[in-house]
Amino acid sequence: MILNEYKLANIIDKPIISEKSSKLADFQNTFVFKVNIDANKIEVKHAVEIMFGVKVASVNILNIDGKSKRFGRSLGKRSDWKKAYVKLKDGSEIDFSVA
Repeated sequence: MILNEYKLANIIDKPIISEKSSKLADFQNTFVFKVNIDANKIEVKHAVEIMFGVKVASVNILNIDGKSKRFGRSLGKRSDWKKAYVKLKDGSEIDFSVA
């Protein structure tokens, strides 16, 4: 299944850089990305392989529910979003400081 590059560019929104994701990248070669809410594991795998030129071993996806928040008198809800944990094969590495 080959997807066009335009669609793959819209799958990955941004990398998530936090203390937890930095430890995962250092010790387990796993990187965390915020992805499109409609993306699936296969699309995320192809997008990472094409955009960063690496080989992906596995992809795990989590759906994050938006929190209920109060905005003045009215109640509101933050948007739902999706997070992907991408484990790379040995010998592959992504360097965000250069990109």
